[in-house]
Amino acid sequence: MYINFWYPMCTAEELTDKPLRLEGLGLQFVAFRDSSGTAHVLSDTCVHRGGSLSKGWVEGDHIVCPYHGWQYEGSGRCAKIPSLQKGSPPGRAKVDSYPVEERYGIIFAFLGDLPESERPPVYDIPEIGAEGWRASKPSLFDVNCYYERSVENGLDPYHNEFVHASQGLPVPNPATAVYEEIPYGTKFMVGYGELQQKPAETEELRSNPDELRAGSWYYGPNALITDIQFTATTSFIQYAFEMPLSESSTRIYLVNLRNCMLDPELDEKVAEINRRVALEDVAILENLWPLRTPDTNNKELLTEGDEMVLRYRKHLKEWDAQGWRIDTRQLRQNTGDIAYAVPCPGRRQSKNWVLDTVPLAAN
Repeated sequence: MYINFWYPMCTAEELTDKPLRLEGLGLQFVAFRDSSGTAHVLSDTCVHRGGSLSKGWVEGDHIVCPYHGWQYEGSGRCAKIPSLQKGSPPGRAKVDSYPVEERYGIIFAFLGDLPESERPPVYDIPEIGAEGWRASKPSLFDVNCYYERSVENGLDPYHNEFVHASQGLPVPNPATAVYEEIPYGTKFMVGYGELQQKPAETEELRSNPDELRAGSWYYGPNALITDIQFTATTSFIQYAFEMPLSESSTRIYLVNLRNCMLDPELDEKVAEINRRVALEDVAILENLWPLRTPDTNNKELLTEGDEMVLRYRKHLKEWDAQGWRIDTRQLRQNTGDIAYAVPCPGRRQSKNWVLDTVPLAAN
C-alpha cells in the first residue's frame, strides 16, 4: 500500500453533515460535510485522549470529538477545547487533514504529504458529460483480496476465456498487442477474434471481428481502466478506483460508461452484466494464494502473457524507491499500541504533531 495517491473514500451520496467512519491503507479516517456542503477527510483519532471523531457530531464547520468535546476545523486545526479556561488551543492540537476532490459521484482524498504542485491529479474521465455517452452511478464491491491482486487481474487479458466464458469466449491475439507508457502507468490494447458465441444479454451489440479490441491500463497503484471496443464506434469503458482497506480486503468503486445501448431502460441490464462479470473475478481473487503479491517476481512463473503485470510491478518498485510504500509488517505489529496517521501536506508546513506517521518501508 502506498501514500501520495488519490483514493476513493466513499460515495458523494452517502456523505452528509454526519461524521462517516472510513477505513483505508490499514488506518481509520473520518469524513464529513461542513455548513457549506464542502467535504473534508481527516484522521479519525483525536489527539487528546484517542477519541474517535467519527463517533462525534458536526457543529457548524467543526467536527466534535464525543469524548471531551474538542472541535476540529476541516483543516484539522483544533478550534475549541471546552476545558481550556484561557487562551487558544495549543499548536499541537491538530489532526491530519487531506486534500479532497468530489468527482464522478465519489469523494477522493489525497492520502499523502506531497505539495499540490507535485501531486498526480485525480484521473480524468473524458466521457463524463460528453455527448453520446451514458454513465452509471458508482457501484461498490467489497472483495476479500489484496488490491494489487485485483488490479493485476484487470490487466490480464488471458484469463477472459476461462473466467468470463459467459461473455462469448473472447480470445486475444498477442500479435496485435500494443503498449503505451502514460503518466503514472501503462496502457495496453489487443485485438480479438470474433466472439465464439453471442451472449444473449448483449444481442444489441454487433462486434466486427476486424475491429473488436479491448485493453486496460493502470493509473497509479489503485486505478484501473478497461476499454472494450466492439466496433470502431461502439465501446464500453469501466473505471475502477480501488481502496485497499487492509492487506486482505479491498473496496472497489466502479464507474461504467457506454456509447451504445443508450436507452435509460437498459441501465439495469447493463449493470447486471457488469455485476456478473465482477463476481466471476471475485470468485478467483478471493481464492488466490498467497493473499498478497510476492515481494519478488521469481516467486511466480511469469510468462510473456504477463507483460502488463510486470510493468505494473515495475512501477510499484519505483514508488517504493520514492519512500511511499507503507511498512505493513510494522503497522500490523504495532496495531493497538500506536495511533498512526498518513502524513498530510500540513506536516511539511508545521512540525510538532502528536500522532506518529504511518511507518514507511526503508529503501
